[in-house]
Amino acid sequence: MVTQNQKHNYMAIGAHTISNTPGSHHRQKKRVGRGNGSQKGTYSSRGMKGQRSRSGGKSSLKLHGAKQSILKVPKLRGFKSMHPKAQAVTLATLERVAEEGVTLTPAFLKKKSVIKNTSHPVKIVAGGELKKKVTLYGCVATKVATVAIEKAGGTLSF
Repeated sequence: MVTQNQKHNYMAIGAHTISNTPGSHHRQKKRVGRGNGSQKGTYSSRGMKGQRSRSGGKSSLKLHGAKQSILKVPKLRGFKSMHPKAQAVTLATLERVAEEGVTLTPAFLKKKSVIKNTSHPVKIVAGGELKKKVTLYGCVATKVATVAIEKAGGTLSF
């Protein structure tokens, strides 16, 4: 049975409930030179004399050439290393993504969304436990991680 409250829980559409879509309403352009009551009369923001104040005079400032836009860009500090930082992968992550009979390579880890790209080196670090027997190729590992991989019966080659 429909109660009185459930019957009227929707909003009626009417002229008083309709509003503009966000971003669709734009202010009108300010019309200059239409009397002093408009607050843009007499000189209409042009100043008194000179080429810019005349009709057909220079247009407003638009482009100062490439130099201005270059100057606005913040300065780059320091330098980018030629040797990118290794992407760290924990033993717990390997335990989660490892499959039986599959060699874990950087390409496989990329496919599983463990690392961002294959161009940067991959480093296996100790974090969590590894119980699966995994074969790693093309990855480096810390001493503790290497011991854990070999203890689980896996191999590591580069």
